[in-house]
Amino acid sequence: MLATLGFLTIGVFLLLILTKRVSVIVALIVVPLVFALIGGFSSDIGTLMLEGIQSVAPTGIMLGFAILFFGVMNNAGLFDPIISRVLKLVKGDPLKIVIGTAVIAMVTHLDGSGASTFLITIPALLPLYDKLKMNRLVLAGVVALGAGVMNIMPWGGPTARAGSALELDPGAIFSPLIPAMIAGIIWVLFVAYILGKKERRRLGVTDMEYDYDQELSDEERKMRRPKLFWINLVITILTIVALVKVWLPLPIVFMVAFAIVLLINYPKPNDQQEQVKSQALGMVTVVSIIFSAGIFTGILSGTGMIEAMALAMVNIIPEGIGGSMAIVIAVISMPISLLFTPDAYYFGVLPVLSQSAEIYGVAPIEMARASILGQMTTGFPLSPLTASTFLLIGLAGVELGDHQRFIFKWAFGTTIVMAIVALIIGAI
Repeated sequence: MLATLGFLTIGVFLLLILTKRVSVIVALIVVPLVFALIGGFSSDIGTLMLEGIQSVAPTGIMLGFAILFFGVMNNAGLFDPIISRVLKLVKGDPLKIVIGTAVIAMVTHLDGSGASTFLITIPALLPLYDKLKMNRLVLAGVVALGAGVMNIMPWGGPTARAGSALELDPGAIFSPLIPAMIAGIIWVLFVAYILGKKERRRLGVTDMEYDYDQELSDEERKMRRPKLFWINLVITILTIVALVKVWLPLPIVFMVAFAIVLLINYPKPNDQQEQVKSQALGMVTVVSIIFSAGIFTGILSGTGMIEAMALAMVNIIPEGIGGSMAIVIAVISMPISLLFTPDAYYFGVLPVLSQSAEIYGVAPIEMARASILGQMTTGFPLSPLTASTFLLIGLAGVELGDHQRFIFKWAFGTTIVMAIVALIIGAI
């Protein structure tokens, strides 16, 4: 019963947002609420929803102030030299821009944080995409692919969770998959080439020999602070280092950084208020989605639906394919990112699957490797169960359903390519 309710909850949610019958916020709140009531959890529903909201509160605060921080940096002109330099290098060629996007996303995701990757890449590249009238879905999709393939790193969330859940060294899980990961990187660059070529065919190559500053509106020019460029750059670098090193809790890092850059760049109270107002729409949209997602995951976890879905998945695996469970998991690992949060899968589902597979002679470490080929690696930037997905689409200004439809097959392809290579080299 619980498993059925869980699968129906996720199925109806995806159906509603993919067909655009309701907004993501409405679907995240209403769908799990309805199925929880059907399941007889009316007396606990308030507690479960509140616990879910509390669990995502730090993330919501962090993303809200991150948007404010990078919004101020963008208005102050921090990214203008980057955009100007990129424009000169790519010379208005959409193909080069999309490939460059993939490379930038993969490099910035070396820290293993989806949030920081999206916060760095999207604000820096979005003005360029808009200037050339390129498809924002290409930007969001290619950044998602680049971040996804790099999320397999030992210090990334999925590999670290897999190691903890099965009491394995994350390095031992990851090392044999390096050739598979390289294949995945090549695949991502290939996809970027295909998408870039389509954009070049649609838009052509533009002569971009112009002064980028002259393309700004009078309002944008007034907000620029070119004399403070180096100060803003140092503060931004220190902010990113603080995030990676966790000098302070992540929400606090962005709150403090935002207050500092706001004071330095716009010392007048009225100007400070205008800066907050200019970012209000993006901030409110993303934060409201994050808290709505907290209700969604709070109900699914608190009612036991996720645990029931995990057991149901184990029970439906035919005995005949027991010895090939690692291959099966590798293939479905990316799509099931839409069903399970990283914690739910790696701490709830994976140990059960691993125990079952061990009966058929499949080592736990192979199940761990199979899982990280897609589960919340290539799949995390598409999943409605991860906060960073909403940060990505919020910053890029695209709808979740459109983003999923656009990039799902390419993300799934990344997993398939890596799974094939992992199978050939004997990693799984």
